[in-house]
Parts: sequence; structure tokens; C-alpha cells
Amino acid sequence: MKRMPYRRLAVFTAAALAAGSAFAAGADFPAAPPPPGPAPRLSVPTPAAQTLANGLTVVSVRRTGLPLVTARLLLRRGAELDPPGKAGLAALTATLLTRGAGGLAAPQIAAQAEALGGSLDANAAWDQSEIGITVTTPRLPQALALLATVARKPDFRAEELERARAQALDELHLALSQPTTLASLTAARAVFGDGAYGHSRSGTPASLAAIGRADVERMHAAVYRPDNAVLILTGDVTPEQARALAQQSFGDWARPAAPLPAAPAGQGRGALPALLVIDQHGAGQAGVVAAHAAPPRGDAGYYVGEVANAVLGGSYSARLNEEIRIKRGLSYGASSRLDGRRDGGLWLGLAQTKNPSAAQVVDLMLGEFARLGSAPVPEAELAARKATLVGAYGRSLETTAGLAAQVGELAAYGVDLAEIGRYIERVQAVTPAQVMAYATALLDAGGSRVVVVGDAAQFGDALRKAHPQAQTLPQQALDLDRPDLRAPGAAGR
Repeated sequence: MKRMPYRRLAVFTAAALAAGSAFAAGADFPAAPPPPGPAPRLSVPTPAAQTLANGLTVVSVRRTGLPLVTARLLLRRGAELDPPGKAGLAALTATLLTRGAGGLAAPQIAAQAEALGGSLDANAAWDQSEIGITVTTPRLPQALALLATVARKPDFRAEELERARAQALDELHLALSQPTTLASLTAARAVFGDGAYGHSRSGTPASLAAIGRADVERMHAAVYRPDNAVLILTGDVTPEQARALAQQSFGDWARPAAPLPAAPAGQGRGALPALLVIDQHGAGQAGVVAAHAAPPRGDAGYYVGEVANAVLGGSYSARLNEEIRIKRGLSYGASSRLDGRRDGGLWLGLAQTKNPSAAQVVDLMLGEFARLGSAPVPEAELAARKATLVGAYGRSLETTAGLAAQVGELAAYGVDLAEIGRYIERVQAVTPAQVMAYATALLDAGGSRVVVVGDAAQFGDALRKAHPQAQTLPQQALDLDRPDLRAPGAAGR
């Protein structure tokens, strides 16, 4: 056995004594984390907006320091335009844009994007569709030319449509097997009913099967037009350069003679009970979702809603996770999200739990929604939740892509673009009284819609005992294309 050299032994002994002293002083270690520091000052240039003769809006935000630019072509329509029985059409149309355009096959488009140092992405959400790429500044003209080809001249090849449909079906089957995902889709239908926001924007097995090439072509013609588009450029580009580049790639994009399709009403007539159980026989866990209608994105109380949601379930230390996970260990995570759209919004509380505790989680979730409007949020709690919002917002602006996403949200909903630099002060100005009033007005218990998806044999009796109005529908009888969710001839209880 080797002996430790004297010098190393002395160092080891000193370190051990220091550690012992530190442990002895453990009584002086603070029991609570330090309070949040002052909010950082945000310096974001006000976006510059210009309009080409064909109606295309060009929005740019200059950020020097790195030779990078994110280009996103935003269209102000999305999944809300899906026709009845063809849910998922807007999403499928966006997916196909990069699968063949201007005579280029999907591998050729991908190879061109990669040669520019970027990759094209396209998707459709509520109220918007978009295509984007991030490249170095010298490659921006070529990137915009590729972006224009993909947006304006898609081929919609039959084989690519079938491939995209198959991929969408695989993703959908996986999503519908997850209790919380299925509960969220069902809760949206409960809130929006037969309105445009009530269906699944990813589609359903039946609706995806019903979509043909002609449907995709009609959707593209209706949505992808210059007077419905916003070209967003963020990064190392001046407003003058942005306009010139936009004119070069999109200036000859003709505005159609037909008017832009009107956005349909998002909110419709509901046909679902206040508490619905989807019996997913054999499910290992249960998904619990509580839903409420919310104001549109352009509502004057937007920032109050952001803070209220942060208190309820916007982070690990927020109330839902504190009550359901931290205190009781009933879930790996409970959260909430506030989704503002053009014509109304959706507020969801979500948690996944073991089947036998589903009824308890329902009551805990409803209790936290109610508590938000019954008493002012303590100042310390409010300050901590504001800090999470401010930090997340600051991080979202660190990249040109994140900056483009924030600008895109403002542009999609017609919000003043200067709000990009006012977020922190708006959040900091929200008071406990405002949060309480906001929650009181929106979270009335009679307006809540609760959906539980899981093995009902393990929690059904307990749930009906606490909520006699609860109704149960077997998953095999579920039809997501119908406002009442019931397949023809299906029976529930």
C-alpha cells in the first residue's frame, strides 16, 4: 500500500477541515431562495414595416453582431379554414410545400437549403401558416429565392401527398394513444363546439383519408397569396435591404382577383357535458384536462392573462404543480397554458396521473382555478412568476429565429409591432387585483369543461360520486370529427 505524499496529505487534510467548518456553519445557510432581482432592461429595435405594390407586408428587425438572418413567410390563415370533414388540410398543405416545388423534388429542395447552411421548415397552426429558414447574411438572396419557389410553386405530387398522409396518420395514432393529448383535443371541442377552433388541426384518421390533391390545391390558392402574407426578416439586414430583397423574390407574385376568404367564427355551439370521461380501457395512466374559454390574442387584458397563467401553471413552482406533484406526488408534472387566438382563446390545465387518483386530481385542478379568482396573489409569489415570464421572454429573443417567432405572433394578430419591446414593462405592471379580477371574470366554475381519459373502471365510481353529472364515452365510440364526439349509433353512460 502506497503512502500519500506529505504535501498531498496536507492539502487533503486542509480541505477536509474546511468542509467540516462549512457543514458546521450549515445553520447559517438560507432556508429560502433569494428574491427575484430587478427586471432586466430590454432593448429591441421597433420592427420596420413596409408594403409592396402586390400587398405583401415586409417586416424587418435589424440585429448586428452576427451575419445571420432568419426569413419567415407568414400567412394570416391556418387550420381554422379546414373544411368540415377534412380536418388537417391546412397542416397537410404546409407539409407538402417543401416536398416538391418549381420542378424540384423534395431531396433537391433539402439539398439546396443545406447548401445554404440552413433547412426549410413549414407548418400550419391556428390563424397562421408559415415557411422559414435561417442563413448567413451573404446567402439571404438565394434563401429567399428558394423560399419563394416553395411558397408560390408547389407541385403537390401524388406520391408525396400519400407519403405525407401516411406520416400524419402515424403521428396521429401515437398522439391519440396518449391520455393527456386526447383529453386536450376533446376539451377544445368541449369549449369551441362546432366552431372553427373545435376540430383537431392535425386531423383525424377519417378526415386525413378524405383529403385529395384538389383539396390541397384549393387551400393553397386561398391562403398563399401576397395580400395575405408577411415576410419577416430578423438579423443582419437593414429595412432598405429587406425591401429590395423582398421585391426581388416576391415582387412579381400576383395578387388574386378573388377576395381573401373570411376567417370563420372560432367559437360555436357546444354539445358536450361539463365533465366527460373517455374510457381508454387498459390505459396505464389517466389524463386530466380542465378547460375554459379565454379572450382573443388581441384582447387588452393579454398581459394580465399571461401573468395569471404563470401563477396557475406556467412553471415548475406554479400552483398546479405545487399542489398536484410537489405536495401530493400524484403526477410527474401539472401545468397550464393560455392560448390566445384571433377569435377567442383557450385556457387549459393539464396533468397525467395514475388511474385511481384521477378523481382527486380533477378536484385539485378545479380548486386551483377557483382559488385564482377568490383571493389576491401574494406579492412575493407574483414577483416570482413574473420573473419566470421575463426570463423566458428574454431567452426567446436571443436567436434570430426566436425574434422572428415573436414578431410573427404580433403580425399574425394585428398587434402593434412595437409591443416586442414592451413585454417586460407590461408584465411588471400587472397587479394582484388585476389577476384576481381577470380570473373571476373568466374562470367561473359553471364555464369549466373537464375531460378525463383513462381506464374508467379504476376511477369512474369515485368521479361520479363527486360529480354526478359526469358522462362516459368508450374510446372506440369516439368520433373527433363530430361536435358531440359520438360516432353514429354510439352510446355512452
